[in-house]
Formats: sequence, structure tokens, C-alpha cells
Amino acid sequence: MARSKLLSVALLGLSTLSARADDWPQFRGPQRDGISLEKGLLKEWPKGGPKLLWTYNGAGLGYSGPAVIGDRLYLSGGREETEYLIALNIKDIANNTVKEEWAAKIGPLFQWKGNNWNFGPNASPTVSGDSIFALGGAGELLCVETKSGKETWRKNIPTALAGEVNPIGGGAEKPTPLGWGYACAPLMDGDQLVCTPGGPKGLLAALNKKTGDVIWQSKEITDQAPYSSPLAVEVGGIKQYVQVTNMGIHGIAAKDGKKLWSYIRQPAYDDVVITTPIFSDNHVFSTVGFQQGCDLVKLVPQDGAIKAEKVFSNKNVENRDGGVVLVDGHLYGHSENKGWFCQEFKTGKVVWSDRESLGRGSITYADGNLYCCSEKGGIVVIVEASPKGWNERGRLKLPAESKLRRPSGMLWTHPVISNGKLYIRDQELLYCFDLKP
Repeated sequence: MARSKLLSVALLGLSTLSARADDWPQFRGPQRDGISLEKGLLKEWPKGGPKLLWTYNGAGLGYSGPAVIGDRLYLSGGREETEYLIALNIKDIANNTVKEEWAAKIGPLFQWKGNNWNFGPNASPTVSGDSIFALGGAGELLCVETKSGKETWRKNIPTALAGEVNPIGGGAEKPTPLGWGYACAPLMDGDQLVCTPGGPKGLLAALNKKTGDVIWQSKEITDQAPYSSPLAVEVGGIKQYVQVTNMGIHGIAAKDGKKLWSYIRQPAYDDVVITTPIFSDNHVFSTVGFQQGCDLVKLVPQDGAIKAEKVFSNKNVENRDGGVVLVDGHLYGHSENKGWFCQEFKTGKVVWSDRESLGRGSITYADGNLYCCSEKGGIVVIVEASPKGWNERGRLKLPAESKLRRPSGMLWTHPVISNGKLYIRDQELLYCFDLKP
């Protein structure tokens, strides 16, 4: 099953993060839902797209997306045989060039013989206050100071937490199952850094953000790690972390790692699980590509506990790796069996679909519009977020595409919108466009 599907793994909750509303401190934005809180952006693009402000060509290999806090941008990338966490100064631009402030070593480059899809780190970094947390492809997790890049602590997930990535579809298997590499972005929640080691000691683990010491592991749930990233939510007054795996969807108590509920899917997802779930109004939505489908579960508080009730499970939507966003009761994204789609969140009904306008890709939302980035051709399109249909408001083509990408790899890093800028990464290339009128 070693199909190109697996690559998307690359891309890869409510977190307590010290960030402004227009910052992008973690994977999928402030609330980990693919939605930017910014207003006053261009409603339509001029011919050729918005102005390109600068291009950075030193990002290296990998699908890690950028985290943006004020005048700093952070992302992970592989250079030669090493993975690095990189900090850029995005304020002082000279000759359309950004300055690299520092690069902190994560570990050896994630790679394995026969891998034609992804080398390097997949997980986006997470910023909290004066600390930033990065995860390498082989499971090396570290904390460094945002200002200097000085390392505070590190932990190897496979050895320290007995971590395992679900190897379905192929991938690295030694010295422990690593699949297509760790891709679950670290989640910051108060004083806890939540990661997804997977394996016999527990699917999730909470670490002390200052020391890296283990607070708990969710030993009641031992599914191997997926490529999806967890959310922090609250249901019935109970704080919990939600994670999707091949077996289904799980809710784990934030205070002690105990199992709160599980929705065991019948049949299990029989391929790589990449898309981060969506949570709204005590409902959790998950979707997997490769002919797997989608599920909606309702969480019902009951005598101090939580019961998971299936609302639907079908193949109306099959999202591979580009993510979905929820806007005004409707989900938007790309489905392998329908193209770009709009689906009612609570019923699963597909309102519209479009196979012709743009190929498969990733999605982000801001200020009334969807930002859709095609995995092929370097095309980015702005589309009105409306259940009335695909209403395109402009498109751009990247000046150049990556020359370092693996032969079967594509542009899988999700678009990032922060402080009036649109960031598109294609391996070593990072583009910054101006979205302000």
C-alpha cells in the first residue's frame, strides 16, 4: 500500500498561547481549526494575484508549516543530513530578502531507503510565550527559547515514551515503527505540552512545558500515532483532548490522561489518518481520504461522564491531507470523490462540489474567503466561503516550484495567514504575499 497517499502525512485545540489575534502560533492557526481571525483583507485579487513581498529559499526539506508571532516566523526544515528549527526576522526586509536569526538542531534528517515522498520534518512548530516547541520526523521533540534558539530541553519520543507511528501503507520500521514520520503538531494547553507518541504506553502524553517531564500518558488508549494533530476542547465542564486514530476518535481527560470516551469506527480507517478533526457544539467530525469517508460524533454529558453517539458515518467526503474548515455551519475542503466541496456540518449533506476549478489541495479561511492551494502546479485560489457554490475571486501561480521535493512529493503544506500576509511553503521555498488592500 506504499502509495503516494502516504506522503501527505507531511502536513501535517484550544491552546493557551501568548499570541495576538492576527498571529499564527501553531498548526492550523490560533484555535487549530484552519481559521484566521483577521479582517480587512483583500476581497478580490488583481490579475496575477496579490503582491509578492519576499521569497526565502533556505527552508530546506519537509512539510512543516510556519508559525508566526509578530515580527518572527518559525518553521522546521532539513538541510543536508540534519533537521533544524529556523527563526526568520520578517520585519527588517532588505532587497526582498529576510534574515535568518538562528537555526536550532532538531536531529538527523528523517529519511529511509525507498521513500520517494517525504524527507525531513512534517510537524509545524508551536509557540507559547518565550518558548517554541518543534518535533522532528523521527520523533525528536525539543523546546528552545524564541529569542535566541537556545535549547531548554529535549525528549526522544520513541525511546522516552515508547512511541510508535502507525505504519499502515508503509514507511520506516526500525528501530521502532515510524511510518512516514511523526507529524502530529505539539499542542500547548496551559502548563502542559501535549504530544502524540502513540504505542504501548499511551496514545497521548502531557509534558511539563518548562522541563519536558512527563505528567501523564494515556495508558488506557494505546493506538499507534496517526498523522492528525490533537485538539483541546471542553464538554460538560470537562477539559479534554480529542485525537483521531485508525480505530476511531478518542477523548482523553486533560487533568490525568484517563479515557473519557471512544468512538470505535466500524470498519476501522484502513489507511493513513491525516486530517485534524473539527469540533463544534459538542460534535466531532473526522475524515480520511483513500476511499475511507467521514464520521460525525455527538458528545453527550451524562452523570459526570461523556457518551459518544454516532450521528453519521459515510463516504460523502474523503479528505486526504489538505484539511477542512467549518464556517457558518458548513464544512469546506477537498474530497477525493467529489473535488472541492461544501457540506452541512450536522447532517453530512453535500451542498455543492466542484471537480473542474482546481485540483486537490489544502485550505485555510480568513475574512469571508477560502484560500485553496493546489498540490500540483503552484496554484493558489481565493474563493468566497458560501454554500451557494464555487465563486472564485482570484488566483496566483508561484514564481517557481521546489527543486528539492522527493519525486512523488507534492505541495502539501497548508497556507498560513498572519498579520495581513499569506505564506505558502513548497519545501525549500517560502513565499510571502501581501493581503492588505
